Amino acid sequence: MNPIQIKEGIYWVGGIDWNLRNFHGYLTQRGSSYNAYLIIDEKITLIDAVKAHLAPEMIKRISAIIDPSKIDNIVVNHVEMDHSGALPELMKLTPNATIYTSPKGEIGLREHYHADWSFRPVESGTMLNIGRRNLHFVLTPMVHWPDNMVAYLPEEKILFSNDAFGQHLASSERFDDEYPLDIIMLEARKYYANIVLPYSKQVQKALVGLQGLDIEIIANSHGIIWRKHVSDILAAYQSWASNETRKKALVVYDTMWHSTERMALAVQEAFNKHGYVTSLLSLQTNHISDIMTEVIDSEYICTGSPTLNGRMLPTMSAFLTYLTGLAPKDRKAIVFGSYGWGPKQIEEMAGMLNSSGFEVVTTEKLKYVPTEDQLEELTQRISDLISS
Repeated sequence: MNPIQIKEGIYWVGGIDWNLRNFHGYLTQRGSSYNAYLIIDEKITLIDAVKAHLAPEMIKRISAIIDPSKIDNIVVNHVEMDHSGALPELMKLTPNATIYTSPKGEIGLREHYHADWSFRPVESGTMLNIGRRNLHFVLTPMVHWPDNMVAYLPEEKILFSNDAFGQHLASSERFDDEYPLDIIMLEARKYYANIVLPYSKQVQKALVGLQGLDIEIIANSHGIIWRKHVSDILAAYQSWASNETRKKALVVYDTMWHSTERMALAVQEAFNKHGYVTSLLSLQTNHISDIMTEVIDSEYICTGSPTLNGRMLPTMSAFLTYLTGLAPKDRKAIVFGSYGWGPKQIEEMAGMLNSSGFEVVTTEKLKYVPTEDQLEELTQRISDLISS
């Protein structure tokens, strides 16, 4: 693929990771892209880079525009290696380039690559003149690493937003008016739920910091660039960062001999009676990162597991470890499961959820194979609880 012009003298020169299917335990069924941007001005400036294995691809795109040795400035908005991995190869071609990054970004780059590059740390409010344009930097720590920052180009009304507003999505299309919007928003939602969610307070601060900027284009580091639906993704981030939930319940479970599955159906039925949007999600067939995409706006999270060797099933343990690490706030939880010798898994699940800030409103256990009467009683107990 050739470089793609975003505006006159500004090009996308990133890399497409068509075959990526897992990103730190997050299932990326549509692959990903690592977006880098080249600005041609008096001082030629590259913003961000790509994963190490895509360095030749990025360098080829840059070379189609200019000799890489002519790059004066490299802006590193984020140290993580899906953005900075190509720097060692790139710096061999641009030995005189100065790297602009946050103070913690400089520390992180030195600790990653142990190279004596020319660094210029910046703070919020720092302006870099590159000719007829000026880059303004805003530090956005913990969205989602301590080093994160964004860069704004007021003359072109472009926000280079780093990981914010991105999606893991491989595509030859680069803009949001060239690709189905429902898929872009779904992948943006999944990205937020699986990567950004624990840092929602910091996202809110960053959104406040961006208020007043005239933004026509959001040039993010992953996926599709926003130019037609900027207001839509900003509104979505405001909603997700504000922890807004709706009348929705997830029932997440695993089962051995279908007893816990039958309990899961009974729990779901109680919510259906009260007009909740519900999803019944087996851990045998649903990946935890896809489940998190549904967690983001759910009022209730219901988790069910039978006992195995005195513990919850490993699939449920993995899910709860992942869920509690992402730390959704102000959610209600229901814990349930069948058991034979002892219901220790109920205590274990409830303990993990309680300690992570969930309000466990009830725990339900049934021994071995539940009867129809027991399942009806379970539905009624949950229904009464929802009504109270």
